[in-house]
Amino acid sequence: MGGGASDLTVLLKAWRDGEADAFDAVARAVQGDFLRMAASRLAGHDPSTLAKGDVVGEVWLRLMQSDKSWANRAHFFATAALTIRGVLTDHARARLADKRGGRRVRMTLTDSAFGEESMAADLLTLDKLLSQLHALDARAAAVIEMTYFAGLDREHMAEVLEVSLATVDRELRFARAWLGQRMGTELP
Repeated sequence: MGGGASDLTVLLKAWRDGEADAFDAVARAVQGDFLRMAASRLAGHDPSTLAKGDVVGEVWLRLMQSDKSWANRAHFFATAALTIRGVLTDHARARLADKRGGRRVRMTLTDSAFGEESMAADLLTLDKLLSQLHALDARAAAVIEMTYFAGLDREHMAEVLEVSLATVDRELRFARAWLGQRMGTELP
């Protein structure tokens, strides 16, 4: 993901400190990564309702309004993952409210043949389950968010969470099993 870790960390600190060109430099460094993250989450969605550029634009708006207290590159991408989750969840809620009067249809995340409304319901189900998992095991929920919404690898997750790779692996196994059981499907 975007640029060297130390280079991006320096740019993020400069942005936080209000340096004039720092935001533009950060945006150039990670825009491709953000577009890839959004594209991977939108696979199978109708692009006329939400495009990857729309997601990325909204993510940038929300990040610009945040406190910008990122410790490093990995922390920034973890925050971006949570922001993408929020953008997609808000869109799914609005989409279901418009199309279905807010009625939810429970489907599996892997069953994309049923259209965007089902995918929106899946995302809302995942959001609800992640909130429940967060109450049970916040670190396991964070690992899933970083994996699913940001595409962070295990090493970066370990860095953000300040834990070992073995702990990340254990949290991933637990979270996937926990979510899979509640969604009625096996998660990869």
